[in-house]
Amino acid sequence: MTSILQGKSILRTDTLTDEELDVILATADRFEKALKAGRRLDNMAGQVMAAMFFEPSTRTRLSFEAAMHRLGGDVITIADPKTSSAAKGESMADAVRVIEGYADVIVMRHPRKGSAKEAADAVAVPVINGGDGAGQHPTQALLDTFTIKKEQGTLDGLTVSLAGDLKNGRTVHSLVYLLARFDTRLVFVSPSQLRMPAHITDDLQAKGVEITETEDLSKAMQESDVVYMTRIQKERFEDPEEYERLKGAYVLDVAMVEQAKSDITIMHPLPRVNEIKTDVDGYAGAAYFRQAHNGVPVRMALLALVTGRE
Repeated sequence: MTSILQGKSILRTDTLTDEELDVILATADRFEKALKAGRRLDNMAGQVMAAMFFEPSTRTRLSFEAAMHRLGGDVITIADPKTSSAAKGESMADAVRVIEGYADVIVMRHPRKGSAKEAADAVAVPVINGGDGAGQHPTQALLDTFTIKKEQGTLDGLTVSLAGDLKNGRTVHSLVYLLARFDTRLVFVSPSQLRMPAHITDDLQAKGVEITETEDLSKAMQESDVVYMTRIQKERFEDPEEYERLKGAYVLDVAMVEQAKSDITIMHPLPRVNEIKTDVDGYAGAAYFRQAHNGVPVRMALLALVTGRE
């Protein structure tokens, strides 16, 4: 049977259908169970994934590579743009047209918003967006959704607070569109300079999503089932002084957790800088390392689905 995602590029979360989301989560769950059972998987045997990373990455790149290897496939990688022909001025379209001849699926991270779509428009093989500047990071949002369901047991009826750099955070830009599909109340916590872009807030409210905006993280945590912390992203600031003013806007410590709603789940896409103190790591609901590990089965699911190897 042909996968509903076979041949499809994964560029944004708001273009995925509810059925596609259900299939991704169910496939990830199946692969996770297979890994825990020690099964040897060969779904991607004979397939090659090209990982094109023009921006620093640890979790996304390595979990995609681990996912491909766990499925029995092979990986070729651009991990440093200085060593690729991009340094010679090669266009994105030309680069992916060449790599299309080497691989069955392309995973790409690039600092320019819209770059993943540009790549996908140039080739016939599926392209998976591993983050395009301040645009979207759909695979992170999918593993975040997978994590919330595992930690809370449901995706319905939750209050989720997203805190920090909501202006530049591609992880939250992607995640809110998945959470909007469920009966979820969203609380946006940020300094006024780093609010969620108005076009996203307006779009969500037009879909009937209940949204609250505040600068008070402690109060938000008292009524939230999940708090999703984000890093103030130094690399997105044109003014270094503004970054210095805002970088410590929210720092979550164990004292705040003790005042929060009981059994709150704490998430972070990582890397953390100082947004979550290490004294929180021992809290049972601190899910950020489990969250990072969930990237492997979710990305296994995506690779297998878009290549028809699920």
